[in-house]
Amino acid sequence: MSARGRSAPGRFGRALAAVALAAAVTVGIASCSLLGGNSNVPVATAKPATGTDGAANFDGGYVSAGNGAKKVDLWFDAMCPVCGAFEKTNGATLANAVKDGSITLRLHPLTFLDRESNGTGYSTRAAAALACVAVHDPSRVLDYYQALFANQPSEGSNGLTDTELAKRATDLGITDIAGCIDRSGPYQAWAQANTAHSQSGPITVDGKKVLDTIQGTPTVLVNGKQYTGSISDEKEFAGFLGR
Repeated sequence: MSARGRSAPGRFGRALAAVALAAAVTVGIASCSLLGGNSNVPVATAKPATGTDGAANFDGGYVSAGNGAKKVDLWFDAMCPVCGAFEKTNGATLANAVKDGSITLRLHPLTFLDRESNGTGYSTRAAAALACVAVHDPSRVLDYYQALFANQPSEGSNGLTDTELAKRATDLGITDIAGCIDRSGPYQAWAQANTAHSQSGPITVDGKKVLDTIQGTPTVLVNGKQYTGSISDEKEFAGFLGR
């Protein structure tokens, strides 16, 4: 949901936004817009992480789950309600395909909805937390990605604290990442650099240009081909995925 859809103040504005989201999801054309202001957004000051480490391919802009031949690339923001709707409908399809060895799921976390978390930089911190798991407990990337959308914080909230982000990992038996989510650290800087690149482009997958820029989230590609169907139609997406 873009900031442009949040013009009405207070409870009435939130109600209108919720209705707009529901309507957009119903017709399957919804995405969270990357356009909007950047006021009150904390900026990471470290040098962005590079290279590969565990399940993180920092140069490629993603963390991965699975090792299947079919490549699925998913650009998302942890605070994007449409990403949450996509995960609710299609998450099990993707998870099953990861677990049975059909796909490699490459998750590209973006941070544009930092502007909607009251100055806490939630999207950046959630992206860094996912990177922490990818580095320190590579086999649990999918589990933690799913945990980010369990009781997903809403736009306009503070999001989860660093302590709460770490607890979502330890509650699942994932390595403690409490000391890894550093506001000025390289993983936060990496996530913000990814977001800047998503707007400047070009977007490449395995060295091949697939898009000029990322227009909104979720954006999903299967072997470099973009899914343009309904995010709320599980059968349509499963057919596109080849399930």
